[in-house]
Amino acid sequence: MRILVVEDDEVAADYVRKGLMEAGHVVDLAGDGELGLEMAKATDYDALVLDRMLPKRDGLSLLTTLREDGDTTPVLILSALGEVDHRVEGLRAGGDDYLAKPYSFTELLARVEAIGRRKDPGSVTTKLRAGDMEMDLLSRTVKRGGQKILLQPREFRLLECLMRNAGKVVTRTMLLEKVWDYHFDPQTNVIDVHISRLRAKIDKEFDTPMLHTVRGAGYRLQD
Repeated sequence: MRILVVEDDEVAADYVRKGLMEAGHVVDLAGDGELGLEMAKATDYDALVLDRMLPKRDGLSLLTTLREDGDTTPVLILSALGEVDHRVEGLRAGGDDYLAKPYSFTELLARVEAIGRRKDPGSVTTKLRAGDMEMDLLSRTVKRGGQKILLQPREFRLLECLMRNAGKVVTRTMLLEKVWDYHFDPQTNVIDVHISRLRAKIDKEFDTPMLHTVRGAGYRLQD
């Protein structure tokens, strides 16, 4: 999922961002309510993690404005204000869930992924298939020929991108944007290293290779 975290505490924001990215999500940060509102309007996010007490514009004001504009993006409100009245206020302002600080990151992740699935439940894909390989996006598991393949979070995101485009050439630029969230070429071999690791895991023990390099273009996963 692509997630916007609106949090003015830099340490807390970086902690949430790092954890969400390790879980395979793409994360943008906004440090105040005005910037958060601007970014939420400019990009189609799957979920928002929103602090209540923000500079320039408070979280509930941001949320109310989004809802008045017809934006239905699921929102998890984070706040040190955890009394029942505060939670009710946040939910009535349009929040989909409310989590009081301090919180467990594991719980935050579970809640964000749960509200993210509500955005358009009729079109949510939970499993991807290509050839004899299957990826379960909910359990975050991969099997080929019934054999479980253990992947690191970045490898999982890389394979997910390739499986969503099975049979098509996926360019390096596409991978940088979708897997690393880079909108420029960092001029490193990061893609080559991860492709090599992924190929060793999904092809080495099998007779037919699935991951192919298309010279001068990118990579293609056999459908």
